Amino acid sequence: MNFIKKLFDGEGDAFAHLQFQKFSKGEFRDRAVIKAKKSKNKHTINTSAEFANELVQAVAKKVGEARVQVTGAIVSTSDLTGEFEFTGKKQFQGVKRYLIDSEMSGHEILNLQEKFPKTFFALSFNTPDESTKLKIKPKAPKSGKPGKGGEQPKANFCKLVTNDKSIGESFIFEKPDFTKAELKHNFFVEKIQMPEDMKDSKDFALIREASKRIGRIIREGIIDEEEVKKEFEFTA
Repeated sequence: MNFIKKLFDGEGDAFAHLQFQKFSKGEFRDRAVIKAKKSKNKHTINTSAEFANELVQAVAKKVGEARVQVTGAIVSTSDLTGEFEFTGKKQFQGVKRYLIDSEMSGHEILNLQEKFPKTFFALSFNTPDESTKLKIKPKAPKSGKPGKGGEQPKANFCKLVTNDKSIGESFIFEKPDFTKAELKHNFFVEKIQMPEDMKDSKDFALIREASKRIGRIIREGIIDEEEVKKEFEFTA
């Protein structure tokens, strides 16, 4: 399940919280973009970068103890030397991009995600039976702000092809038997709630990270040529 569906169900978790840590109060439009299609039992899900870590987690769980070829990059501000095998490291303005091209088990990937929750996992790999295939661009995501000429973020950072209908339906939960869908989300952060036990703290960076964002999400787009629009409250 992805963070949008979790928040829609009122079940925010650490993944959802990390998505909103960077936001102050305000409006943040055209986020979490999804473009999906379904053909027989196969779902093809293309998304913007926000869903990357959860997609990696979902596929890694399916891989389990098996070892598969993993390519891509792990992006972090931390020094991860010695934590996993990498073929190269590039650095720009304090952000390190570790290049990956090696065999890993699903459990190894999951352990890394648990140990380094703020790290961005831009990894591509398949399940052993190739019933689920994940491809993510091996780079750090952009800010999500409109580009030149007002160009909007696109659903072209992650691609998942799977016959696991539970994953596909978590992205297009309005209509499980959909054929084609395009959706985006507008975030409205209306309140930032500081933890009670940190009100006397002077560590403003830590307070910002720990504080919850409270507001609304507007989900809109087209599913099978019909316009859809939902608004729901969230806490993350």
